[in-house]
Amino acid sequence: MRRPHASNRVDSNTTGQHKMDPTIKLHTQTISTRSIKSKIATSVTLIVLLSCYYLFESQTKSSSKKYGIIIDGGSTGTRIHVFGYRVESGGKTVFDFEEGALKVSPGLSAYAEDPGGAGGSVEELVEFGKGRVPRELWGETEVRLMATAGVRLLDLEVQDQILNECRRVLRKSGFKFQDSLASVITGSDEGLYAWVIANYALGALGGDPLETSGIIELGGASAQVTFVSTEPVPPEFSRTVKFGNISYNIYSHSFLQLGLNAALEALRESLVSEDNHLAAESLEKVIYMDPCTPKGYSHVVESWKLSPGSLTEKNRVVSTLHSRGNFSECRSAAFSLLQKGKERCSYQHCHIGSIFVPKLQGKFLATENFFHTSKFFGLDQRAFLLNLMIAGEQFCGEDWSRLKKKHRSFKDEDLALYCFSAAYIVALLHDSLGIAIDDQRIEFANQAGNIPLDWALGAFILHTNAALTWKSTLTVL
Repeated sequence: MRRPHASNRVDSNTTGQHKMDPTIKLHTQTISTRSIKSKIATSVTLIVLLSCYYLFESQTKSSSKKYGIIIDGGSTGTRIHVFGYRVESGGKTVFDFEEGALKVSPGLSAYAEDPGGAGGSVEELVEFGKGRVPRELWGETEVRLMATAGVRLLDLEVQDQILNECRRVLRKSGFKFQDSLASVITGSDEGLYAWVIANYALGALGGDPLETSGIIELGGASAQVTFVSTEPVPPEFSRTVKFGNISYNIYSHSFLQLGLNAALEALRESLVSEDNHLAAESLEKVIYMDPCTPKGYSHVVESWKLSPGSLTEKNRVVSTLHSRGNFSECRSAAFSLLQKGKERCSYQHCHIGSIFVPKLQGKFLATENFFHTSKFFGLDQRAFLLNLMIAGEQFCGEDWSRLKKKHRSFKDEDLALYCFSAAYIVALLHDSLGIAIDDQRIEFANQAGNIPLDWALGAFILHTNAALTWKSTLTVL
């Protein structure tokens, strides 16, 4: 049986089909178009939402981490530290001390006669910082320049010239900066910053003051001693740190010109004094005795950084130094330097020169050149001073040619320094500050946990906008 309109499936030109099919086709086409448009709209909406989500997440992730920069203007070099931090939902501030650091030499004080050169050295550091901080965060990332003992030794006029050159560079760096953020910090502040980061790293802040660790730093131009003391401390040496409800009464002082390099220069001044040279066959040549460099090593005195007064009487002669490498004599010479001016002491205790130092209490971390020297001699971080004495005696008494063969990678002047360094440390810690040679309280260290023991980290915690939680909790007076 033939079905009605069966042929019309093929013949679209029949009258009946013409009246009916367009409506059906149009209806079918309308549903298809709307469906497609709906799918497209849904897809576009989804893409936009996902794009917004990922953009938001990216911005949130980027903005959740903040940065701060400290430029440490030390005596032997200038170092930039880039730090990161974030504030977690509970308000806890988490620090990242490993964003990056770079040191350039010489230090800012070397540009005393060419202040413009100081600006050039800072420019290099600024470029390093830009590579560590996301560009969109430059404007909110605070940069501080803190010059230390090397610059403190210069005349105030020269200090200002050097700082102004550094400020000029930092103003156009793109980072957050104002002129007051570049300064010469006090030695007391330097020691206090080091104490803060050391006890932060050890988890001791907020606890018993007597359970904190003191810190003794041996830099190039100065040495700092900072620790909690139960003795009455004259106000000029006293600082107070409050953490929550706990107060820490701290002794802090910086011994300017008693850093390792400055002390060596002072020793050389004494070596070329009139009463320290041997008679020579020729009046055109004078030989000076040096117990602090190994036998066989000799210098030309004119290459030393002596004061004009020391050179006045010597610049007509060719002065050479005869090294005899005697640890005991070197230690004695170092102790004499440390006790210079003691006759002017007006306090009960003057363990170093005429400066008040209370009796050392508690445990101590010995950092910077203390650590570098102990590492050179292969000593454990908790080694006794006795171990350093033995190593120093062996090194000072060794022939220079043998030492050179054993330590080929060292420059001559750097290698020769370790005889004086070992003797100076013993004279400072044992002979002057009274730490026993078998005392276990001293640890030679450059970090605690995974945190470097660098005063700049303490300055970052206290002075940048990082530690909102800390700033409301930690107060320095």
